[in-house]
Amino acid sequence: MLFYLRKIGEEMEMAGHSKWAQIKRKKAAQDAKRGKVFTKLIREIMVAARLGGGNPDNNPRLRAAIAAAKAENMPKENIERAIKKGTGELEGTHYEEVVYEGYGPGGVAVLIEAMTDNRNRTIADIRRIFSRSGGNLGASGCVSWLFQKKGVITVEKDKASEERLMEVVLEAGAEDIKEGERDYEIITNPKDLEGVKRALEEAGIGYQVAEVTMYPQNTVKLEGKEAEQMLRLMEMLEEHDDVQRVYANFDISEAAMEQMAQ
Repeated sequence: MLFYLRKIGEEMEMAGHSKWAQIKRKKAAQDAKRGKVFTKLIREIMVAARLGGGNPDNNPRLRAAIAAAKAENMPKENIERAIKKGTGELEGTHYEEVVYEGYGPGGVAVLIEAMTDNRNRTIADIRRIFSRSGGNLGASGCVSWLFQKKGVITVEKDKASEERLMEVVLEAGAEDIKEGERDYEIITNPKDLEGVKRALEEAGIGYQVAEVTMYPQNTVKLEGKEAEQMLRLMEMLEEHDDVQRVYANFDISEAAMEQMAQ
């Protein structure tokens, strides 16, 4: 929902991925009741522990997964059990990471990160979701070149002025700050995300989200039916148990997104 290079003109907004993330947070309580959030977080913890070991001090990916789980109020015993399943101390399902790429309505680029124990089942489900929403599942590499891995931190405008924010985060290694309708987005190299987070915390500036994401280099503006179809595609993909994250380069007005997401 974003884009990396600084925009031409001050009027340009954050792209769709960021606005979709904000709307998702408002719906998180409903998702948690259905167990969707916990299921996805547990899989991430398991895979992170399997690949990098069960000590979060030496495993940045696991450390981030644990922080995300705690932010969703996941019980400590659930986190510990997921780590043990990942390291093999407890028996658990073996999940593998897969990436799918495709095109949504209006030619929007869509990049999907999933974890599955059955590739054939998952790809059939993903293809069906694209077809139902006016999109097409594509070949590997068809859209990934449009995205860059970046750290993104979102700060509400009432937490700090843009000048104060720039003073704090640019010195800590941030690459850019983008102004949205209600928030600032701080863009970093993934390796600098933790340092910028610490700088914000030390300055007493609270943030909403801090994560490593795939950041589009350009965006596709959508309106009307195509916008509705795109949001339906995003929601259907993220509702799928095997899908961990969805990235897309659409640009839909925040007002339209909130209205359609209700």
